[in-house]
Amino acid sequence: MTLFVVRHGRTTANASGLLLGRADPELDEVGREQARQIAAALPRDIDVYASPLIRTQQTAAAISESVTTDDRLIELDYGAFDLRPLSEIPPETWAQWRNDPQFRPPDGETLVELFSRVSSLLDALSSVATERNVAVVTHVSPIKAAMAWALGVGIEVSWRSMVGQASITRIEVSSRGPSLHAFNDTHHLE
Repeated sequence: MTLFVVRHGRTTANASGLLLGRADPELDEVGREQARQIAAALPRDIDVYASPLIRTQQTAAAISESVTTDDRLIELDYGAFDLRPLSEIPPETWAQWRNDPQFRPPDGETLVELFSRVSSLLDALSSVATERNVAVVTHVSPIKAAMAWALGVGIEVSWRSMVGQASITRIEVSSRGPSLHAFNDTHHLE
């Protein structure tokens, strides 16, 4: 069966190019339409798990009336960088962040910590996903962690990938383990 890893629809913060971690804006009009398009692209009979943030909850609600919330799916904690444009991050800080998975933004979380919590959930969901389709509605950094988990590589790979708004990543799960079948698919968006 398949584990669908879904990025939430757009928010005004996303549209403005801000780093969006634990801040909690709602989907904007475009994001609500993207959520409907995601729902149309996924199988009807699917178990849905989502981050507790409102943008993922709204996206997940478009997919199913029954959603299990799991805190391990929350976005990376950007700490003091949350809701700031990338251009405000000093170049030397940005370089350190990209080169050190143990880098912690002020009052934030490391990529290694994120990978640990996301991997623990995916390990638990793998047994479910061998029998049923599962959708996980989350954010950019947890999706990159899911890709690393499926490929069996370190979280360092996250800086070498891009996750589009309202994209779907598909991981097939079998007794042999996970296998990445599609990454950052946005063909369902009009």
